[in-house]
Amino acid sequence: MFKNCLPKPLCRSFVTSENPYKMLKAENITKNYGELPVLKGVDISVETGEIVSIVGSSGAGKSTLLHILGTLDQPDTGRIWLNGQETGSLSGKKLAAFRNRHIGFVFQFHHLLPEFSAIENVSIPGWIAGIPKKEVQERAEQLLDKLGLSNRKDNKPQQLSGGEQQRVAVARALINRPSIVFADEPTGNLDSIHARELHTLFVQLRQDLQQAFLIVTHNEELAAMSDRVLHMKDGKII
Repeated sequence: MFKNCLPKPLCRSFVTSENPYKMLKAENITKNYGELPVLKGVDISVETGEIVSIVGSSGAGKSTLLHILGTLDQPDTGRIWLNGQETGSLSGKKLAAFRNRHIGFVFQFHHLLPEFSAIENVSIPGWIAGIPKKEVQERAEQLLDKLGLSNRKDNKPQQLSGGEQQRVAVARALINRPSIVFADEPTGNLDSIHARELHTLFVQLRQDLQQAFLIVTHNEELAAMSDRVLHMKDGKII
């Protein structure tokens, strides 16, 4: 279903000699909602080309941690670095631009815009980043081809299966060559066959592109396909 590698120019663009070991690092992340402690001092790091899965029961703090690491929420205490940049020192438009450039997101329910085609949905982060439209289009077409969707690029989300919609979401997450992709229960809305296909795709993208992933999932069998599995319980990694 998925091709072995993107065309060489796109493959080269993901890993450069100037920054061969991109790193996400977080120390002592805490988060309370009112008097309820959700995260209780979490330390975590992810290296370039590494797939890390976080598993644990509902309410363990997995998604909260992912949103904080992805700069969608702020911790009460702690520090986060991505590619040597401390994200807590950024705010407003600078933080949004940094997030768009360095972080990709894949969520359980795709969050594709229904009025746009598959290729337009994939292209949106590139347009926001101000990348020339021709370059964005070429990259989007290459990614959709890589993910086995070249013949579906002009279809709108309602014309795609759940598995196809999630692959479009993966292509969208990759369009700006992010340092890391955060995936929050990416297979939670898929059947077992498409869930396994998606995890296999993550492994292939790691091999082909040295792409790092941090995945929150309830499925320990699928998490076992990762390089590391972290277990969360009561707001801590155990």
